[in-house]
Amino acid sequence: MLDIIKNKIEKLAPGYVFTADEFDVTVKSPTNVSRILNGFVEEGILRKLSKGRFYKPVIGKFGELPPDDYEVVKDLLVERGKLIGYITGYTAFNELGLTTQVPFALQIGTYDEKKAIKRGAYRIGFIKQRNTIIKDNIPLLKLLDCLRFFKIIPDVMPDVACRRLLYLLSQLDDNQRNKLKKLALKYTPQTIALLGAMLEALNPQEDTIALFKILNPMTTYKLGISNTILSNQKKWNIR
Repeated sequence: MLDIIKNKIEKLAPGYVFTADEFDVTVKSPTNVSRILNGFVEEGILRKLSKGRFYKPVIGKFGELPPDDYEVVKDLLVERGKLIGYITGYTAFNELGLTTQVPFALQIGTYDEKKAIKRGAYRIGFIKQRNTIIKDNIPLLKLLDCLRFFKIIPDVMPDVACRRLLYLLSQLDDNQRNKLKKLALKYTPQTIALLGAMLEALNPQEDTIALFKILNPMTTYKLGISNTILSNQKKWNIR
């Protein structure tokens, strides 16, 4: 059994997170498999991410690295073969070039509200997503999440973040922009206002009527963006 487990581990990529369930012999001897895996942790062959979750060390140019974000939470993203969540929040800020800060708090967009959990060095939080989560939607949902959490993007001034988001929106084609506007209708009013203002700033002919009509004209959004970066924000009650 020891050799069987060791041979399989040798074939796994560094940083790949796995559980005892991935070994056929676990069905017959779960206790022994668990003991062997924990023994490999003590020997330094494996690292333990959290209870029952292991990975081979990732060695980079400057030393050992943690597994990537996807490996840390992949079991929380799919259920019975169906996509139920996606990584967003601080990781999305980083991926989209809004911050260089490396996150140790991970956020998952998902249908259900859940309590935050701890996994290794990571605190994993859950953000309710009201739209359908499918692979094609995820890049657009991440972009909308950045608008939703604009005020908490770390280590960046509002004007710099706004300029970057304007650039990202400018790279979308007509179909993507139209889909983005539909998805935005299930987001917060701030998200809708900021999206409408940005799309209109990029193209004064952009159809933003549905976004504008859904907003409460008495509500304002204090985001600290200068008029030189977003000149039409007053129309959208952005201050």
